[in-house]
Amino acid sequence: MLGTNPFAALSASMAPGVMQGYVVLMAVLVVVGTLYDVVHKGSAKYFFANWRRSKSKASHEVPLVSIAVKTVVVDVLASGEFCNARRRVAHLLTMYGFLLYVTSTAVMVFSTSTAPLWPQLWWLGGAMILVGGYWFWFFIRVDVVAEGNSPLRITYADVFVLSLLVSVTLGLVWAYAQASGSAWSRLWFTLYITATAVLFGSVPWSKFAHMFFKPAAAFEKRVSNANGTRANLPAPADKPEQFGKRVKHARNY
Repeated sequence: MLGTNPFAALSASMAPGVMQGYVVLMAVLVVVGTLYDVVHKGSAKYFFANWRRSKSKASHEVPLVSIAVKTVVVDVLASGEFCNARRRVAHLLTMYGFLLYVTSTAVMVFSTSTAPLWPQLWWLGGAMILVGGYWFWFFIRVDVVAEGNSPLRITYADVFVLSLLVSVTLGLVWAYAQASGSAWSRLWFTLYITATAVLFGSVPWSKFAHMFFKPAAAFEKRVSNANGTRANLPAPADKPEQFGKRVKHARNY
């Protein structure tokens, strides 16, 4: 089961182009939804306006390439924005699991290869998403842990993670049911593609688009810290030691 492409068996009941068209449609929904989110919320306009304002007020030049590399390594690849170790691990599991899951899904849908590597990566990515996602949902969410709300309470901020968990859970259940010859496999598949459509179709109302412009925001923040334009602002509550550094740096100029 772990080495078998679950999408290959669909060719017995539908043309390969149907599933390929579905994947393309999901990609289009992500692009359109992200563009709508950026335009509707004005995040791109805000970012470039803030960037120009930061450059005009900068007290000195900064190494942009070095800052960009640090942003990618620390903020993107290592999720350095999370100071809480549990939340960072849960986020990394979900993020890298999602990348593995989506990439292997696309490869298995569009490729005729029978190599067991991609199905194994698909199962691994799905398992990472479920571990990181359910861990976050039931044990790490602030409104559940700190405020004592019910884990079943849902807000717009929860749409992405919840729809992702439902989609991946149904996908793995469908693959298992199909491999075991269950008569319910068609039902599980229908629920799976429906949940996946909700996941990618709800981009304008979920936090899905954040993964595209959060690196830009992290880069701008590092540049502002380096060029002195944040010197008169208090440090983040979780990094009070930076305040003293900024004040000292501002006095030197």
